[in-house]
Amino acid sequence: MDYSDTEEPYRRRPRKMAYLGDSSRRQFESLSGRPYALMGDMSFLQEEDISLDATRARWTNVLKRHSDLAERLSRDADKTIYERLQKEFEAARALQTQEIYLDGEQWNDGLLATIRERVHMEVDRKAMAGDVNMLSGPQIQEKITYKVGNKVICCLEGARIGILYETSYAGEPCDLYHCVLESKSFLEKMTVLEHTIPYFLPLREAENDLLSSNAMKFIDYIGELLQSYVDRREQVRLAKELYGNQIKEIYYTLPYNLIAFSLVDFDCKVIVKLKYAELVSVLPTHVSVVAWPVHQYRKTSLNASTMNKKENGSLDGPTTLSYAEDALQNMSLPEAYAEIVLNLPQALRDICEGSS
Repeated sequence: MDYSDTEEPYRRRPRKMAYLGDSSRRQFESLSGRPYALMGDMSFLQEEDISLDATRARWTNVLKRHSDLAERLSRDADKTIYERLQKEFEAARALQTQEIYLDGEQWNDGLLATIRERVHMEVDRKAMAGDVNMLSGPQIQEKITYKVGNKVICCLEGARIGILYETSYAGEPCDLYHCVLESKSFLEKMTVLEHTIPYFLPLREAENDLLSSNAMKFIDYIGELLQSYVDRREQVRLAKELYGNQIKEIYYTLPYNLIAFSLVDFDCKVIVKLKYAELVSVLPTHVSVVAWPVHQYRKTSLNASTMNKKENGSLDGPTTLSYAEDALQNMSLPEAYAEIVLNLPQALRDICEGSS
């Protein structure tokens, strides 16, 4: 008996059942998938309900990690240069025969020209010297180091002029920075050979704008730039150290020319924004201090409770705190912060009484 004819329908049947099965499965999934879709919607809504504070916390952490990484990379890249230059500057000062303190008009273009001439004469003399005895003889020029303000200027080997910047804050020494200038000859312009100045400060811009036309002005400007940067940085550090439990959500750029933070107290949230238009500024040029009600989005009616809140110094809307802006424009950040907190309760009462 030939079973080929009888087996053929059974061989084709799975294909037909598979087709029907796919259709049935699609219908089943369209019906049975609804609860899962609803669960997915609920999960999505839960994700949308993440609090703003949690989002801010994550963003703050990202910014902090970025700042720490940028600072660490900068330190690691400059560490070798810093150590080498520091040793070279220390050696130059150890060999000095005289250290001259300059004041006011004593630091001028003529003196800088003399320093340049001195380093080139020393290079030429050593190039012409025929033996060691001549180098160690009495013809060796005296090695003079000049100190003016926060700058120490010394002559380095190879027709180089070294400037050591000594920064400080509140009378206490802070960071040291180096800048080495070089020129091929006395008549050619000087260039920055190497330095340990933070990369985010505009050294190259200052070199292009000032060094070739007015080297003394360039040296002074870099000193102001570094001291102002350290001053702003230390103001933020001290404010965080003294009032870290009150200051919330603090942000700042690497040069500390933009600073923003907030504090929450007295039924309001105070948002402070500082901008330094010039990197040589110690005090901010633009200040914004706004007090926001903590519960500004809650619907309230003018009843006895609301009136009591007004009497106790609660706000109805965002309010500029002029006294705080004046303090920040005329005081250091830690001093101004103390002034703001001290006078905030009375300022809120005065604002609420005036608006009632």
